[in-house]
Amino acid sequence: MRIYRLLLARFGPRDWWPGESPFEVMTGAVLTQNTAWRNVERAIANLRALGLTTPEAVLAADGEALERALVPSGYYTVKARRLRALCSSVLEGGAGGLDPEVLRLPLEALRERLLSVNGVGPETADSIVLYAAGKPSFVVDAYTRRILSRHSLAAGDEPYEEIRALFMDSLPRDARLYNEYHALLVAAGNMYCRPRAPRCAECPLGGDPLLAGGLREAPAADTRAR
Repeated sequence: MRIYRLLLARFGPRDWWPGESPFEVMTGAVLTQNTAWRNVERAIANLRALGLTTPEAVLAADGEALERALVPSGYYTVKARRLRALCSSVLEGGAGGLDPEVLRLPLEALRERLLSVNGVGPETADSIVLYAAGKPSFVVDAYTRRILSRHSLAAGDEPYEEIRALFMDSLPRDARLYNEYHALLVAAGNMYCRPRAPRCAECPLGGDPLLAGGLREAPAADTRAR
């Protein structure tokens, strides 16, 4: 919570994750794998222009048209396949539309269902559980690992579930808190805790006497599908 308060004092509320509907948030979680968010925004704008804003519409779309829409997000053939797989799973869980019925499953049942989808790893699944369904499942990404490692709170290369448990066992089970916390870690990682040439002296964590002493190099980021 000390880290959370320091980051919140510096950045303020982040109001993350951007999206016009729960399904759009789900789409963004798939498309953001291995690319910058600005590229995802361009791809989502393409989907909106084509009216591909529900799982039903995505599955009914021409394959080549869908891939062209996803070009800005990179790996567009793979991502089109993964998005279709997610849409199929969504519709198997009930009604689709802008607010799919599957999102109302209990947290663990929803997470398990998402992890069964080809191409959906734990980071993507937790992003959907937290940001689209509003359920308290902490999202672990490369920024989280790097910040923990540099402050000697973890090695940084632990299994995903171990780092997720570190947060969930240490914090109240509060979706709003997890939402803000993850977004704040992303902001700190983008602005200060960079892979090379980190700006530790300017970082709100680097300047804190209880956290600055553990600063060290972070391990290389895991670039596998999330």
